[in-house]
Amino acid sequence: MRAGELRHLLTFQAKSAEQDELGEPINAWVDVLTCRGKVSPTTGRERLAAQAVQSSVTHSVTVRYVPQLANPKDVAAMRIVFGTRIFDIHDSINEDERNRMITLMAEEGLNNG
Repeated sequence: MRAGELRHLLTFQAKSAEQDELGEPINAWVDVLTCRGKVSPTTGRERLAAQAVQSSVTHSVTVRYVPQLANPKDVAAMRIVFGTRIFDIHDSINEDERNRMITLMAEEGLNNG
C-alpha cells in the first residue's frame, strides 16, 4: 500500500481500568495509539430497535503494523476515533502474517461509547 492512501488520522482508545475515590470503576476511554490509516466503508444497514430506526455502517480500516494492534483479543476491546466519528472494532487481521499491514473490521453507529 502506498503511503498516500494512509491519509486519515486515527486514534485508538481502550477503556480505562481506573477507579474513583469510592472504588467505583470510571467508564472513560484513554488514548492508546495515534497513527495514519485508510478508512473505507464496506456495507450499510438500518435496524429497527426500540421503535426507532438506527443505522450502522461497517468499515474496513487499514493501518501499518503496530505491535499494540497485533493481538485480536486486545484490539476487539478498543475503539477508533476518526475526527468526530467513533468506530467499534470487531476484528483484527494481520495481512498475510507478514507484520506489515493490519486490517480492522469496524462498525460505526449503534455503539454505547
